[in-house]
Amino acid sequence: MYEIILFDLDGTLTDPKIGITSSVQYALQEMGIKEEDPDVLIPFIGPPLLASFKEFYHMSDQEAVQAIGYYRERFSVTGLYENKVYAGMEELLASLKNQGKKLIVATSKPTEFSVQILEHFGLKQYFAAIVGSNIDGTRTEKSDVIEFALTGENITDLSKVVMIGDRKYDISGAKKNHIDVIAVAYGYGSQEELAAADPNYIVSSVSELASLLGRL
Repeated sequence: MYEIILFDLDGTLTDPKIGITSSVQYALQEMGIKEEDPDVLIPFIGPPLLASFKEFYHMSDQEAVQAIGYYRERFSVTGLYENKVYAGMEELLASLKNQGKKLIVATSKPTEFSVQILEHFGLKQYFAAIVGSNIDGTRTEKSDVIEFALTGENITDLSKVVMIGDRKYDISGAKKNHIDVIAVAYGYGSQEELAAADPNYIVSSVSELASLLGRL
């Protein structure tokens, strides 16, 4: 049924918790905010950074942009490698590619960092395209990323496309682009968040995701 499969990156393909929370912690410190517990920063995984700094720390646009600069100081050197591929994910990607499926990464993370991460962990080879946000802060909304990916790959038959992600942003972004969506509950969106966003399917593990894709 699905011939084109879009994957979110953080919380879907890889677990980026240490790299992201440590880099946010560093940025906050540079902004004069001391945050002792990195687990408090888990909500930063998934949504655009600008929105998160504004929402969680009440920063102005200018302050949030400054904080992102500090975040990238650490993330671009160290944080992007403080990451791990979910068990079973590479095997799933290899299987899907061998079946002739077209795989695309659609993430709010800047494309440049996304490519580096996928290269580092040996996953880049499975994807026909890697589409993220722009480093200048544009195209950060998931709906815009998905639209850009679909347009860039000349995909018009949306019935053959599915988005896979772990947050409500992935679900709403897919719906805005009129494509189906599978939510993965092993990432960073709670069951409540995912259920409220009303995806077509919810799976709780990589193996369950593989089983579902095998049936569809």
